[in-house]
Amino acid sequence: MSKRLSSKYKIDRRMGENLWGRPKSPVNRRQYAPGQHGQRRRKPSDYGTQLFAKQKLKGYYGNIGERQFRRYYEEAVRRRGDTGENLIELLERRLDAVVYRSKFVPTVFAARQFVNHGHVMVNGQRVNVPSYQVRDGDVVEIKQKSKELTVVLEAVALPERDVPDYIEVDHREMKASLIRGPKLADVPYAVQMEPNLVVEFYSR
Repeated sequence: MSKRLSSKYKIDRRMGENLWGRPKSPVNRRQYAPGQHGQRRRKPSDYGTQLFAKQKLKGYYGNIGERQFRRYYEEAVRRRGDTGENLIELLERRLDAVVYRSKFVPTVFAARQFVNHGHVMVNGQRVNVPSYQVRDGDVVEIKQKSKELTVVLEAVALPERDVPDYIEVDHREMKASLIRGPKLADVPYAVQMEPNLVVEFYSR
């Protein structure tokens, strides 16, 4: 489903980490940045550390655009509670993130395209906006005609990741429901995410 196969691995190389924990990631073979000077050791500044944390989190969710990502931060600030935790919850409530977490597709890039192409319904209504915010109790379902797509059947069978406990999934009916908004500790990231550094970056 995804047209971003090469691009997503460029993100892995640039970050120097296997963001999604996939066995095909080139970082599994070369744990350094691409290019002539990729193997040089550099001590990042505080700004560089914060920027890296932001780029890593943005990249994980399909390389979200800067304007949209900043809007998530601003909404997280407006909400009560810890801003970093709020930011993670907003990102995990994205429809494409819920589709990916539910194992209906193999990658976040495929999830975005899958939603864009109209294969997903929320509470019985077709939704083709990947950034749509899923609320507690919403039922996310694959359209009847799309349930037998090869990409869906293969993703459900993938052994490399499990469905987190804040999402309830029925893979026979191809339905999922968001039980609650997750905290950072609940999200099964393959690498360490540091939303507190993202907050520091934007609050400079």
